[in-house]
Amino acid sequence: MRTATPGVQRGDAVAILAGDPALITPAVQGVWLAGGSVTMLHQPSHRTDLASWAADTVRVLGMIDAKLVLLGSPFDQLAPLLDQRGIGYLMLSDLDDPAVRPLDAPMAVDEDDTALLQLTSGSSAEPKAVRITHGNLYANMTAMVQSAALEPARDVMVSWLPLFHDMGMVGFLTLPMALGLELVKVTPAEFLSHPLLWAELISRHRGTITAAPNFGYALLARRLASTEEHFDLSSLRFALNGAEPIEPAAVRAFTTAGARFGLPESCVVCAYGMAETTLGVSFAPCGVGMQVDTVDADALETRRQAVPAGRSDQDVRVFPRLGPPLPGIQVRVLAPDGDPCGERKVGLIQLRGTSVTREYLTTAGPCSTQDPQGWLDTGDEGYLAEGDVVVCGRRKDVIIMGGRNIYPIDIERAAALVEGVRPGNVAAVRLDADARRESFAVAVESTRAGDAEAERLLRKEVISRVVDAVGLRPGAVVVLPSGSLPKTPSGKLRRAAVRDRIAEYLLE
Repeated sequence: MRTATPGVQRGDAVAILAGDPALITPAVQGVWLAGGSVTMLHQPSHRTDLASWAADTVRVLGMIDAKLVLLGSPFDQLAPLLDQRGIGYLMLSDLDDPAVRPLDAPMAVDEDDTALLQLTSGSSAEPKAVRITHGNLYANMTAMVQSAALEPARDVMVSWLPLFHDMGMVGFLTLPMALGLELVKVTPAEFLSHPLLWAELISRHRGTITAAPNFGYALLARRLASTEEHFDLSSLRFALNGAEPIEPAAVRAFTTAGARFGLPESCVVCAYGMAETTLGVSFAPCGVGMQVDTVDADALETRRQAVPAGRSDQDVRVFPRLGPPLPGIQVRVLAPDGDPCGERKVGLIQLRGTSVTREYLTTAGPCSTQDPQGWLDTGDEGYLAEGDVVVCGRRKDVIIMGGRNIYPIDIERAAALVEGVRPGNVAAVRLDADARRESFAVAVESTRAGDAEAERLLRKEVISRVVDAVGLRPGAVVVLPSGSLPKTPSGKLRRAAVRDRIAEYLLE
């Protein structure tokens, strides 16, 4: 056991690296009772290069000025790496050791004191932490409790979400801990090795609340459709889908596969959120299921207007409606010239409210997240439709060709339909070949990678699907082996890194 500090003081940053939620939970409570802030470190996987992970982690610990690392299984084997770099740590299993001085009394903190330093999962490789205060945390949790109508006497939460992600840490640890809700929690590794465990836990514990990114529901849908096991999913009333683009087809596959197990179609709640707002931005209404907005593709891409499609329209785009803003959060949409957009006009989404963080911590020091009027630039493009938030995609990822604004998700959905392409492992990235005209490449993961003829046929089919979907031909289609696409620790595509990853293929 190694420690470089006699104890946690008010304002100290404490980092945690552990897998077992039962060990993490009391450690988080202890840090907060001592007046410190918590940072959940990104966890290395079996594919992680430990030397690179250690270097990145040292940068993060320096950025947040961590006073202590709490280390637990299955990562206690990494203690020598911390020793080599002189980083102070305690083993979670040793916290009841007599040598560890207990807390005399809870430390009083202010609303503006830091509660969480949430490492972001953006597309940049540069580390960055969102500074979430106790005031931010209380405001967002209160808003989510109200919108989801959470009741401790009725609700049971079931989750496999990672605690280094805001949806897991805030939504499925801090919130039930503060509210006194029953929580059934396993690790992401347990879910990924046995996806039906999720359904089993909902069935066994009569779970009413759960959440996951879109890929989780798609994976569970495939397993439910083929299993002969019996589950009772009739208790589920709130299944939040968020943290990555929501695929209506995946949602329908989930509700269809779950129907024979009593899953209510109305339980699906499409949501919008980000670490910069602590967690939630908007929730679709409970009890109505997924609602989509079907709009004319030409109006969207050429005039940046989300015109509802008529029955005879052939070329359409479909977006999930993400509900109205949570209480205490304001949403506005701005045109490129900075003027507010009208109803159903596509622009840049900005947010303001008591849940919104005021500051990032970066390797270059703190920086503000807000403009002088308190607005946060999300980087997302979208529109407002009868009070609902609709997100089209990231502004920096938009592909502009022939005066049309094409969102990568439309290309990726089409490519993912090709047999042999791994679902959820497709990336469309723009290629700035010259100043006059953009092009784009599609990278797909497939088990057929390495077989020249199979790759040729796969590329041909991907091109055909994409042309049918968006009327544009990719400049290149790159077939990669499984696990090749660069992603953040929470599973989001790192598009800039994807471009770098496929650069050698493009030269060929």
